[in-house]
Amino acid sequence: MLSRWLDDSFSQLVRKNITLLTATRLTTNACYRFTPPFIAIIAKGFDVSLSQIGVALTVSEFSGLLSPFIGRLVDHLSRRGAMLIGLCGIGVGASLAAISPNIFMFTFGVTLISVTKNFFDLGMSGWISDHVPYEKRGRYIGITEISWALGLLIGVSSMGVITALISWRAGFVAGACGIAVSLGFIASRIKTEPHEVSSRIADDGIRLNGRAWLVVASMFATMCASQCIFITFGAWLDDQFGFGALGIAAVGFSFGLVELYASVTSANKTDSWGKEISIAIGCLIMVPGGLALSLAAHNLIFGLLALMIYILGFEFAVVSMLPLATHLVPKRPGSGLGLVIGAGTLGRGVMSFVATRAYESSNGIALPALIGAASAAVATILIYQYHRLGGLVHE
Repeated sequence: MLSRWLDDSFSQLVRKNITLLTATRLTTNACYRFTPPFIAIIAKGFDVSLSQIGVALTVSEFSGLLSPFIGRLVDHLSRRGAMLIGLCGIGVGASLAAISPNIFMFTFGVTLISVTKNFFDLGMSGWISDHVPYEKRGRYIGITEISWALGLLIGVSSMGVITALISWRAGFVAGACGIAVSLGFIASRIKTEPHEVSSRIADDGIRLNGRAWLVVASMFATMCASQCIFITFGAWLDDQFGFGALGIAAVGFSFGLVELYASVTSANKTDSWGKEISIAIGCLIMVPGGLALSLAAHNLIFGLLALMIYILGFEFAVVSMLPLATHLVPKRPGSGLGLVIGAGTLGRGVMSFVATRAYESSNGIALPALIGAASAAVATILIYQYHRLGGLVHE
């Protein structure tokens, strides 16, 4: 179905598998993104505070420090093998979260989801890098990245409805079932290509150049900005306006539409505008969105509008950053992308703790929104500096 968005300059292999990869990543993103919007409901289920659940998510996100090492490992595995390992781990993690009797096992379950999702994401991105030239990669990755939006729009919203009807535990069970189906399709459709491994090992260019670290730092700041909002908006809707699981799911659905629009726009524009400029535009859009949310936190309509602007900028920035990240180490995409993803998950980990504490200490979302706006401004400056210094040098 999605292959219709690609012209004949793309190989038949990548056109054939784009729908499968996108749909599979939808299920992984749904499991990964399910917890933050429903953090207040899960906290009540364990009879713990919001900040205690925030600590659990901090532990989960800090597992992103393993991403650079996982990237090196994935570069020595077949792409299919990395994706299958990731899917198995996500399924087990979602199942453990569903049956967890206490906050400690829940933390282990969501951490396992976070760790093993790196295997799938890096394996999938490596497969794309092997088969899609860099100058066309922004479009292909932009299309597959609608899975991030659809993970919220379809996946998390559906799991939220199940949460409202049954419990949040049933939501995780539904996610695990979706992963099991995806695992079967990937195992049957994606073939191992042994020649990839030897060719990648032969390449010894495994280090980033100096200015490439600005991209890594920009992802860290961008994810700090995003987590400030994603981990607190559900609690804000519940505390300020009395939204339950169904209401939060409905808001998540509308945010998914915004993310979908941003992903499609990135797929159409990032290659022509330039990846670095596109990232800067997205980060810059987040700044007024965060400032407006801090001022309109007590007004549902204006607050949601500000949130949508914020999410629009974030999604456009991150989708535009991924193709750049896959080429920071041209012949070892997993290594460069692993560092960028690791920086992003570290940013989310830091803000999982900071944002929940800021929310509780200020009794609302205004302070987290201000922190998010400041983080987005830093990300804009970092990526602009990277562009000013010459950006990516094609090899």
